[in-house]
Amino acid sequence: MDALTQVTIDFETSHLVFPRLISVILALMGAAILLTKRQRIAGAGGYWRETLSRMDKARFFGTLALTLLYFSLMVPVGDIWPNTGRGFLICSVPYVLATGLLFMHDRTIRNVVPLAIVALLAPALVWWLFTDLFFLTLP
Repeated sequence: MDALTQVTIDFETSHLVFPRLISVILALMGAAILLTKRQRIAGAGGYWRETLSRMDKARFFGTLALTLLYFSLMVPVGDIWPNTGRGFLICSVPYVLATGLLFMHDRTIRNVVPLAIVALLAPALVWWLFTDLFFLTLP
């Protein structure tokens, strides 16, 4: 009976409980959508063919590549200065600048200067907020 009132926590894997729970719930919801809407999903080929032919592939794939690069580099850069958040700061500035330039239609100096200012100030503000006010470490 004494074991019923004792709780042991495995700190090696305890942080994985909620991601696994959310993953299972999302998988079940996805399966339910596939089962209930399978007719509409099967007939959507023409819609997607038209959408893919009209989409801006350079911006779409550029955004995917920049985002993958951003998240891939943040931890290795952050490991140079552990627990300071500099990986976030150093990687976020070029990421914000590059995505802004990618989506900017008219790349004149008049439009690029405000973007560069935002790319420098916004990540610095977020870094300061998380580090000094919330005492949270960023990668």
